[in-house]
Amino acid sequence: MEALTNLQNHFLIAMPTMEDPFFHRSVTYICEHNEDGAMGLVINQPVELNVAKLLEQLEIVVPEHSLMFDRQVFAGGPLARDRGFVLHSPDEEWRSSARISDEIMITTSKDILEAMGSGKAPDKFLLTLGYAGWDAGQLEQELADNSWLTIPADPDILFNTPISERWQKATEKLGFHAWQLGPGAGHA
Repeated sequence: MEALTNLQNHFLIAMPTMEDPFFHRSVTYICEHNEDGAMGLVINQPVELNVAKLLEQLEIVVPEHSLMFDRQVFAGGPLARDRGFVLHSPDEEWRSSARISDEIMITTSKDILEAMGSGKAPDKFLLTLGYAGWDAGQLEQELADNSWLTIPADPDILFNTPISERWQKATEKLGFHAWQLGPGAGHA
């Protein structure tokens, strides 16, 4: 059997031919990938909710207005859409934090949201509701079917690039522009 290429800390870039409406022109950050499957968070599908509204819904007091609270919340994937996931800079660890790379951590516990409410948010963060998941071998098959392109994750795209430009910027890191991708791209 061929050795598994670990795509943790990589972006999955949806090919233009991706028919699933949830993943159309999506960029997904892979948080975990092993022989059991993969888990990732879509980083460019905003929902009609900002951080302040989400904190209010969770009855977390939001202090004086800060630009942090205007940040969009994202649909991280079609699974567990009532669960929150925070990708953030490794400034601090919370109860349920895991380091994915030297520059990115994921936290799933409410204490990070409470810290945001008290003005102690991580320096850089992205908040999603839900996640994307693949069973063992499923992501590898989708890659073989040319549904996705992959690149090492770029924290600049993750945290600093405007939402509407993330898919295009990610494809440009491959050395070409998104418009150059045709339906037969990746097939020899």
